[in-house]
Amino acid sequence: MEKTKTYADGISPSQFTPVDRSKLDTDQIVRPSVSYWQGVWRRIKQDKMAIFCFSLLVVLVLLAIFAPIFSPYQYDKTSLLEGNLKPSAEHWFGTDSVGRDLWTRVWVGARVSLAVGFIGAILPFLIGMFIGSVAGWFGGWVDMVIMRIIDIGMCIPSMIYVILILVYFGGGAKAIIIALAVMNWMGPARGYRGRILQFKNREFTLAAQTLGASPMRVIYRHILPNILGNIVVSLTSFVPSAIFMEASLAFIGLGIAPPMTSLGQLASDGAGMYRTQFYQFVIPSIVISLIIFSFFMLGNCLRDALDPQLRDEMSTSALRRRRKEAKAREKGAAAK
Repeated sequence: MEKTKTYADGISPSQFTPVDRSKLDTDQIVRPSVSYWQGVWRRIKQDKMAIFCFSLLVVLVLLAIFAPIFSPYQYDKTSLLEGNLKPSAEHWFGTDSVGRDLWTRVWVGARVSLAVGFIGAILPFLIGMFIGSVAGWFGGWVDMVIMRIIDIGMCIPSMIYVILILVYFGGGAKAIIIALAVMNWMGPARGYRGRILQFKNREFTLAAQTLGASPMRVIYRHILPNILGNIVVSLTSFVPSAIFMEASLAFIGLGIAPPMTSLGQLASDGAGMYRTQFYQFVIPSIVISLIIFSFFMLGNCLRDALDPQLRDEMSTSALRRRRKEAKAREKGAAAK
């Protein structure tokens, strides 16, 4: 009689059912193959906060463009008989101390602030990218000279640049943009130089150089796409910083020269009448806050979508998902 083989725990092989290997498909693709940007777009669409912030920015930009056009009032037309009117059906945001319609002035100011924010962020970033790429690629004495200039420039308080430029050029959006460009190009230059040094000796850049590619082609055709995500995220944080800087300059008397206005200038003018006409300060402040909030939150969402290492563990959406799962587990435990 054949003796049945048993293990130490009393388990015999007859208790196991073999798996049919023919039904296993180890090469099966569980989800469709997508490109990098298709994956980024899919993750952005799934992030409700990103959609909300982007939609809010679109609405604010459209209001800044079209609201003054369709308004029956001019942003610089005064009427002393209608000064300091409360918000009403005729004047949705009320009027200021000289009777100018605040609905029109707020969206004209938003147009100026957004223009200063976009141009004042993109221009220094482009300058910094170019100078940083030259320093990182060529190295040697070129890198040393550029970095020492940047070190000295970053030791000087930024407000000194701003005051000197605004005193020379006078008040206005153009002067503020120039001041922002002179003040803010050094940070992106240092960051982009580090990225160039990181990718300069990679295999794909060495292969491009071997095939005869010029330094600028290697930088902007081979290295730039690998750091484009970081650049986009940095720009979304530079724009609200530029808007906030413009608003800060308005509070110290270096903002947009009248009769043109900006959100910072409107908030500065309304701050002096906060106790009696609080809406003149609160309304432009709320619009500034919405713009800055939207850009910062959109930047966080873009960081999560563009960085594959963050999207599954440390992303904002992943943290929100884990909180929901924890709350669901707590409710399940309480129900039991």
